[in-house]
Amino acid sequence: MRLQKFLSAAGIASRRKSEELIKNGLVKVNGKIVTELGIKISPYDSIFYRGKQLKLQKHIYIMLNKPVGYVTTLHDEFNRPNILQLVKIPQRIFPVGRLDYNTSGLLLLTNDGELTYKLTHPKHNINKTYVAKIKGEIKKNECNQFENGLIIDGRKTAPAQIKIINSNKFYSVVQIKIHEGRNRQIRKMCAAINHSVIELKRTHIGKLKLDINSGCYRILTENEIDYLKSLEGEK
Repeated sequence: MRLQKFLSAAGIASRRKSEELIKNGLVKVNGKIVTELGIKISPYDSIFYRGKQLKLQKHIYIMLNKPVGYVTTLHDEFNRPNILQLVKIPQRIFPVGRLDYNTSGLLLLTNDGELTYKLTHPKHNINKTYVAKIKGEIKKNECNQFENGLIIDGRKTAPAQIKIINSNKFYSVVQIKIHEGRNRQIRKMCAAINHSVIELKRTHIGKLKLDINSGCYRILTENEIDYLKSLEGEK
């Protein structure tokens, strides 16, 4: 097993973050600091992170209905409420992707770094579904622009899906599906067609549906875990 994969499996961080920890010299293998990526380890090796010996943990998978007003970053410079304050379990876990401070809805948390990588990397094309309340009446041509891709932060977004649920001259409610995970992507895409977001909620990851009240969490079922691990991406 590669060292960064072991770190993610041990619940330290996602695989990409584990690579950073290795590069920064925070990991020792058999008493020696290792900064080289891709090194393979055996069950007989002694692995330490920040002076603590690591062992593989049993994986845990949690669905959280994140409320507005919580951050998903584990360290916030403004000391705002953190999603881990809502999930009272002894295991070290981390969020699968992000939802911004003003966005609510489905968030997965786990100590399975491999699944985190799979669900968050753009190459896997995993659809995330949102319901957005936006200002103004959205037009068909604006939906077409949205679906064909928009320039945000200097580059074009991948094709997306948008479906009008309700619309009037004051506001519109739309369902949006994207598979990219760019920073504040839906808010920026809606702004690009001149409709600022009033409310935004994630309802699905793939076919996994949010089914708990705001601020609550639950352990995923075996069928749900198997489904997430089976995802190959959706067009």
